[in-house]
Amino acid sequence: MVRQLDILAAAARRQAGLVSRRQLLAYGITKRQIETRTRRGEWHRVTTGVYDLRAGSESVDRFDHARLRSAWTGLLATDPHGIAAGACALALLGAWGLPTSLRPEVCLPGAMHTPGAAGVTVRRFSKPLELVELHGRRLASPVTALIQAVPEWPRDVVVAVLDSALNRGLIAAVDLERIRTGVRGRRGAAQLHPWWPLVDGRAGSPVETKARLQCLDAGLPPPRLQVPILDATGWPMAFADLGWLRTDGIWVVVEIDGRSIHTRPEALFRDRARQNAIAQAGGYLLLRFTAKDVRERRIANEVAHALRR
Repeated sequence: MVRQLDILAAAARRQAGLVSRRQLLAYGITKRQIETRTRRGEWHRVTTGVYDLRAGSESVDRFDHARLRSAWTGLLATDPHGIAAGACALALLGAWGLPTSLRPEVCLPGAMHTPGAAGVTVRRFSKPLELVELHGRRLASPVTALIQAVPEWPRDVVVAVLDSALNRGLIAAVDLERIRTGVRGRRGAAQLHPWWPLVDGRAGSPVETKARLQCLDAGLPPPRLQVPILDATGWPMAFADLGWLRTDGIWVVVEIDGRSIHTRPEALFRDRARQNAIAQAGGYLLLRFTAKDVRERRIANEVAHALRR
């Protein structure tokens, strides 16, 4: 029994802390044992057929954990036939910039009249889906998942997720046209028309995308992304997230520090050396911001002031 629980705990850690009733029974846990542990509060019933073993998770970031938990809830509630769909498929595939809170959603073969477990959305589809497999589970392909999800999101999320999908290699540039074609006729597709030209796979993070969009909203010229910082020999020694060339030949460059990366000790030393190198290079005015600055929409005003100087 101890070995069974250890194996289940390991499986749960791979599944955002969750297991399905089917998995419990397959590992020899009886229905009575499931009921007893749930009644005692050792396990928690998330929805029909899904249990939280309180085994922790391999995910570190709490927002990533919440998204993955939603994705796994849908899959495990429809175990073994569920297919992760929309934003949940994208979360499992590692896309960035997704909404903080996701509703579990799946596709089921022949699911035209299947209501799904409490809190789980079952998507309908009339023709075969393009699928990929991850750890033995079926997911909507990145292109299919984006077609399902983007008409439902606001602009900043749409652009950030598409940027990250390109940057992380989940889709290629040619796939954008497939996604545009695929969303036609769907509710919310009309709002997407002015947003497609804003997508840029060079963006290194969602906060970079949001900062760029805020600057455009403020009427600033479109920035250059990944601006090379050249040393005295003309060799790139760093790349800034965003940059604008002033009329006096000075580059106003912006660096945005993501909290999870740039607060690590080794990153602080690297960032300090990088900032010093940029200051000594000449020809660059460096502005550094944090994710909090993006949330509070401070960046555009400071960039505008630097461009006027």
